[in-house]
Formats: sequence, structure tokens, C-alpha cells
Amino acid sequence: MAQAKSIDHQIMAYLEQLSEKKKKAVLTVVKTFAEETITLWDMMPEEVQNGLEIGMEQSKKGIGRPHDEVMKKYAKWLKK
Repeated sequence: MAQAKSIDHQIMAYLEQLSEKKKKAVLTVVKTFAEETITLWDMMPEEVQNGLEIGMEQSKKGIGRPHDEVMKKYAKWLKK
């Protein structure tokens, strides 16, 4: 929390130095960030996204095993 306050103070110090035109540009950028919807996908590391994309492509091509088949094999470990 203290770090956030420090960042807030730094932002305010820079804003005070800007012209009205530049402040409007900054406001547009801040609004864009604030309105942006962040998904779980966005938060995943790129290597995880790449691995999932490869898996989805393989699945579309019929490569791999269906979920039901895999679950039958591991059902004994899931029952507790």
C-alpha cells in the first residue's frame, strides 16, 4: 500500500508539470487502462498460452485422447 501511495505521488508530481493538452492525452490513456477487461488468458505467461494453443490445435486435428478416456484411467485417484 505504501508503494502505491508513492506511485500516486509521483504521478501527481508529473501531472502538475503538464499542459492542459497533455493532461487530456494522459486522461485518455488512463481511461483506456481502467476500462480494459483483463481475462485469465491475459494473466497467463506466454509459454502457458503457447502450450494451450498447441494443445487446442492438436485436439482439433484429433490428436490426443478424449477427456472421458483419460478420466477413466485416473478415476481411482480422484475418489476420496
